[in-house]
Amino acid sequence: MQILSIKSRLILALSLILLTAFLVLSVLNYKTSRSSIRQEILTSSLPLIRENIYSEIHGSLVEPILVSTTMANDAFLRAWAMRGERDEKAITQYLKDIRDRYGFFSTFFVSDRTNRYYHYQGVQKVISPTDGHDVWYYMFLGSEDEYQLDVDTDEVTGGILTIFINHRVSDYQGGLLGVTGVGVRMDNVSRLLRETQEKYQRRVYLVNRRGVVQAHSDQSLVERMNIRREAGIRDIAGEILTVRARPGNFEYQGPTGTVLLTTSYVPELDWFLLVEQEEGSLLTTTKSNFRRTLAGGFLATLLVILVSTVAVNHFQSRLERMAVTDELTGVANRRRFEEVFDLAQARAGREGRPFSTVLLDLDGFKLVNDRAGHLEGDRVLREVAGIIVHEVRPTDMVARWGGDEFMVLVESGPESAGRTAERICRAVEQAALVSPEICVLTVSAGVARHREDESLDEMTSRADEALYKAKQAGRNRVHTDTD
Repeated sequence: MQILSIKSRLILALSLILLTAFLVLSVLNYKTSRSSIRQEILTSSLPLIRENIYSEIHGSLVEPILVSTTMANDAFLRAWAMRGERDEKAITQYLKDIRDRYGFFSTFFVSDRTNRYYHYQGVQKVISPTDGHDVWYYMFLGSEDEYQLDVDTDEVTGGILTIFINHRVSDYQGGLLGVTGVGVRMDNVSRLLRETQEKYQRRVYLVNRRGVVQAHSDQSLVERMNIRREAGIRDIAGEILTVRARPGNFEYQGPTGTVLLTTSYVPELDWFLLVEQEEGSLLTTTKSNFRRTLAGGFLATLLVILVSTVAVNHFQSRLERMAVTDELTGVANRRRFEEVFDLAQARAGREGRPFSTVLLDLDGFKLVNDRAGHLEGDRVLREVAGIIVHEVRPTDMVARWGGDEFMVLVESGPESAGRTAERICRAVEQAALVSPEICVLTVSAGVARHREDESLDEMTSRADEALYKAKQAGRNRVHTDTD
C-alpha cells in the first residue's frame, strides 16, 4: 500500500478541514455560529492564510539568502581577499554586478584583515567596534551562525531601513576572511505585508526570537515594538517564541476584545510570522454574511483548495530545484554533489565499486570577464557546463564547484576518469567559445580516486593538488593523483 506524501497529506487535511467547516456552517443556526466561526478561524482560515503569506514572504526573501550564500562561497571573492585586496575596482565591479543582476538594494563585503567596508560604489568606510553602526559585524562574528538577517539603516543611502543578509566568508582552511551579503529595502517588505493585509484583512508582521518586530506594514514599529511588552499578547509571548517545530494557534485579550493568532517559524530567517484576526470584527458581520456563505461557501472552498494545491506544488518544486541546482549553469550544486558523494561512498564500501573525482578549472577565464564582461563570462560558463555534461556518462555527476570550477564524480577508476577529463579538455578547446582576441580558453583538470573512508574534503584536496600540477605543467591538460 502506497503511503501518501507529506504534501498530499497536507492538501488532503486542508481540504477536509475546509469542507467540514463549510458543512458545519451550513447546518448550524446563528446561536451556534459564533463557536463554529471561531473554531474555523483557528483551525482553517488563519492557518491557510498563514501558509499563503508564508509562501509570499519566503519567496521574496529566499533569493537574497541564496545569493549571499553563493557570494560567500564564490572563488573570485575568496581569491581576491586572500590575495590582499589589491584591486579595489574588481571587488566594486563584482558587488555592482551582483546588485544589478538580482536587483538588490545593496551589496557589500567587509574585510576581516583591513576592516574595510567595500560597497558596490567603492570603499564606504573602515569599520570600528566603537561605531554604533558597526556593532552588527562584531556581534555576528561572535555568534556561531553562518548567516544572519539584520534590520538596520543603510548609511550609504542616507539611513534607509534595510534588511541585510550577512554571511561569513572563509578561506579554504576555514579561516575568516570577512562578511559579505546583500540588502533588501525594508519598505519593499513592508509594502508586501501591507498588500497582504489588505488582501486577507488580517494583521501580519514578523518578529525575531526576542519578540522585536522586524517587518511590519507600519515601518515606525520596526525595531521599536516588542510583543513581550504589548498589553495582552505579552502574556503568551513566551509561548509564541518557543513553538518552532510546528505552527501554533493562540488567542489573547486585546484592547477591543479577543484576538485569534496563528504563528509559524521561518527557519531561513530565524523569525516568526504572526497573523492576527480580531474575533469581534468577523462576528459583527456573521448574520448578514450567513446566507451568502451558504450559497458561495462551497465554491469558494473548492477554489481555495485548488489555489492552495497549485501554490504548494509550485513553491515546493521551485525550492527543490533551487536547493540542488546551480542557477547559472543548470548543473548540480555543491549540496547535491555532497549527497551523490555520500551515496557513491556507501556503494564503494558495500559493493567495492570504485569512483573518482575530476576537478576542472577554466584557463584564462578571468580574461573573459575582464575583457568581454561578466555577461559573456556567464555565457561561457553555461556552454562549458553543457560540454561537460555531453562528454560524461549519464551515471556521472557534474556540479559547479564555484566560480569557474566544475567537479565531476565518475563511477570508475582514475584511468577511466582521466580519459573522461581528456575528452572534456579537447572538447572545450575545439569549441572555441571565445574570440582569440580575448583569450585562448582551455581547461585544466585534476583527477583523484576515492580512498577507503576518505571524506569529500580530503578527496577534493587531492584533486585540487593534481589540478595545480596540471596548471604548472602548462595548462590545458590532465594530471592524475597517483598516491
